[in-house]
Amino acid sequence: MNVVGMGIPPTQPPQQQPPQQQPQQPQALDNISKIKSLIVPLRESLSNTIKTAAQTLNQNCQVDVGSQKEVGQQIRFDKNLEEFYSLCDQIELHLKTSIKCMSQLESSQRYLHLHVAPTRTENLGMPDNTLAYPQFLATANAQVSFTKEIHDTLVAAAQNISPSE
Repeated sequence: MNVVGMGIPPTQPPQQQPPQQQPQQPQALDNISKIKSLIVPLRESLSNTIKTAAQTLNQNCQVDVGSQKEVGQQIRFDKNLEEFYSLCDQIELHLKTSIKCMSQLESSQRYLHLHVAPTRTENLGMPDNTLAYPQFLATANAQVSFTKEIHDTLVAAAQNISPSE
């Protein structure tokens, strides 16, 4: 809007431009990327926690000495500490999950020497050393049932060796 007498020459009304959308980067779903994304907030949270602790300590010292009579606005040290521990817990969870995934991958490579094609259900065009996903599921189910049979056999043998009284 132009106000008469303000010394501003009349101009055309501004054209509305559509908001530019920033291309969204695909969100990384692996645990290591999640850990990396939590490092910066963890540093900030640690810094805030230490600053809050120092301010609270300084404020309490001034009250104890008597230079400050009333505690004004209390700084929430416990809130900052809880945020820090929350971030630590998230990082720990992602680290444990990563370790478990690596362990499963290692076991899979040790006991199943074939690659699994997770997207194909038919055997067209797959190399000879690749399992289709349904074949992989059947193999895994067979291994689980065999392991259960061994477990049941060992339990029965243990009961036969030492009969219950």
